Amino acid sequence: MSIPARQIRARYSADTITVYQAYPPQIALAAVAAGRFVAPFKRDRMTWIKPSFLWMMYRCGWVTKPGQERVLSIDIAREGFEWALARASLSHYDRDLHGDKATWTRQLKASPVRAQWDPERSLHLKALPYRSLQVGLSGEAVDRYVDDWIVTVTDITPTVHRVRDLLRSGDEQAATAHLPVERVYPLPAQIAAGLNASPDVVAEEVAEQQHAH
Repeated sequence: MSIPARQIRARYSADTITVYQAYPPQIALAAVAAGRFVAPFKRDRMTWIKPSFLWMMYRCGWVTKPGQERVLSIDIAREGFEWALARASLSHYDRDLHGDKATWTRQLKASPVRAQWDPERSLHLKALPYRSLQVGLSGEAVDRYVDDWIVTVTDITPTVHRVRDLLRSGDEQAATAHLPVERVYPLPAQIAAGLNASPDVVAEEVAEQQHAH
């Protein structure tokens, strides 16, 4: 079965969705201890959350990149995640969606949230032919994220090291067994349209599929 070009795949429950971020130890350890982001985390910078574990691994190079030595798994309220998506402006101009560049530029400046579709990654971090969503939060969105949406913050760096070591030793099967199970996230139709998500990934259709099984 072919995977649609633009869909959100994530670990989620009825109330929460898991996103990933990589930070230097001083930010990550303080966040784990507090159960939320505290200083030296800076609210005035855009913070990018990623529902795809393997895209996070690509971004941090299996925690080998400077300033990204710790990976956090953050459970946030689905209600908050969807609040952000409903207010997101795509990072790239899309003629079909925005009409003209001036409209898109206006939206981009006014929105506290950026959405970006980047190639999803394989276990070996190679680009795949379908995309994964990254969400950038700024201003009001960062405040809501830190103060209201976060349910739990977990340092999963040891798991990242384990998966990386298994891959290096050539045991792909064992490495894969440690990956989080990510399912298609059911987007309300209006949000899917605003993100230019693939049209077959809307809540109604996912509900129908689940009902059929």
